[in-house]
Amino acid sequence: MDRDRELPVVIVAGLHADARRQVVERLLQTVPGSVALHHDLAGAPEGTVVRLIHDASGTLSRGETPLVNDCACCALREDLVPELWRLADSGLTRLAVVELWDSVEPKAMAEVVAGHGGDRLALTGVITAVDPALVLPYLANGDDLAEAGLAAAPTDRRTVGDTWARQLEYAPVLAVVDNEEADDEDRALLAQLHPTARRVPVDSEELALAAFAGVDVEAAAAAQHPACALLPQEADEAGVSTFVWHRRRPFHPERLYQALEDLCCAAARSRGRFWLADRPDTLLAWDAAGGALCVESVGPWLVSLPDAAWEMVPPVRRAAAALDWHPDHGDCCQHLVFTSPGLDRDGLEQLLDSCLLTDAEYGSGREAWKHLPAVFDSLLDAA
Repeated sequence: MDRDRELPVVIVAGLHADARRQVVERLLQTVPGSVALHHDLAGAPEGTVVRLIHDASGTLSRGETPLVNDCACCALREDLVPELWRLADSGLTRLAVVELWDSVEPKAMAEVVAGHGGDRLALTGVITAVDPALVLPYLANGDDLAEAGLAAAPTDRRTVGDTWARQLEYAPVLAVVDNEEADDEDRALLAQLHPTARRVPVDSEELALAAFAGVDVEAAAAAQHPACALLPQEADEAGVSTFVWHRRRPFHPERLYQALEDLCCAAARSRGRFWLADRPDTLLAWDAAGGALCVESVGPWLVSLPDAAWEMVPPVRRAAAALDWHPDHGDCCQHLVFTSPGLDRDGLEQLLDSCLLTDAEYGSGREAWKHLPAVFDSLLDAA
């Protein structure tokens, strides 16, 4: 494969639409020969997806693409790669800037470009645009995307908060606009939510460099997967705290279920993996933002797999399990991370600890645990 003949592609995402547009325009102005593609999904409920292509001088073309399976994001996937191929084949474009519509998440589109670009496209950047003053308001927004007019399909059940959290935490680069209303608390929250991200000012030369820095989509996906996520570490700055709770004992399902509302509201953002006594072999994911919680099964803990199956497990998953390994329980554990301004660490720790099995319950053994009330069935079986 000749890397010199591939068209570099950078994805710019984010619910902060004004910030996103600033990032796109800055790239068009600073990278000669760059062209932006944007699929406007606002008309998708009426069956229309509008494709806009423009450069620094203005609009180059405007067209419509049909919905696919009543799914605007599906239409985007079907139309995006052929349009990028066309730009690549023209030989006139130095950088293709894909501006995602508000609620489209960069992970799916990055994997589409990386997986279907062939020898004509090279995904060189994934950037989420951020207005620091809006990080907390969007994160705390529990409204459904449909209520906000931002749903990408009739069946879209995501919320503003959880969508924004994934957009923010996936991107290796955060392009931050200057907003005088942003304060130290806003910047501390941004840094703690995604501490490994490269944060660049929109009006700096770093932005163009970040667009060509390269992206490893497999590593990015692994960093988000609940089984091996690169979760934030303990932090406390400008009134914003990140609390890491790690335990070796399983949750009592009923006590945890009764505490869910308080736990969801305890922090602007919480995520991680957890262990229920009545499902001792199942690794469960915890993902909460805006007061809404999603829990789902993401497969077995590695300790519950036969030795022969380990060869099929990605190395990054095995490495994460090794870090959590316990002689009695293997990789089974609780690993939850809570980030928020005004976080009550002590109260949160006491509440979480109260949901674990007691000494007597723990001593009764795994077979007895399986007979505890299966109150999470309605949440997990519906997921």
